Amino acid sequence: MARAQAPSLQERQVKADYLYKFASFVEWPDGSFARPDSPLLIGVAGDTALAEQLETSVAGHSVNGRVVQVKKVRRGEPLTGLHVLYLGGLDKALAQEMLAASRGLALLTVSDSDEIHAMGSMINFVVTDDRVRFDVALKPVGQAHIRISARMLLAAYRVQTGGA
Repeated sequence: MARAQAPSLQERQVKADYLYKFASFVEWPDGSFARPDSPLLIGVAGDTALAEQLETSVAGHSVNGRVVQVKKVRRGEPLTGLHVLYLGGLDKALAQEMLAASRGLALLTVSDSDEIHAMGSMINFVVTDDRVRFDVALKPVGQAHIRISARMLLAAYRVQTGGA
């Protein structure tokens, strides 16, 4: 049984590292941060263990000169102020609700389900050949008025130009 759990811990660590690193490859529009010293806020919905792993990973770190903070997001909470939102382990209805609430915000949405990615998340984690990789959907990225660096797009497993 321990063998089955070890990859999930490693997978969680890799996803936490990616969430933190994604932020350094994204440009948010003017006004996305209340003040020049405002923190970069990563929201995590549906995966408390990953939120805790991410808190440990980002402690004392910054992205582009901004302190990184993690917030556990629950159903019905406003998403304003977040810069990255991870949707993990959510049922379809809650994922749709959170994606709908994110529309119109300069918010990078990340999922780990093809179904949620098809609903409009921008980045989706995929496991292939026992490695965590990621797909990027450019249409929702453009709709959020954020920009993803070409370097990050080159590292993506797949980049979709159309989509939800």
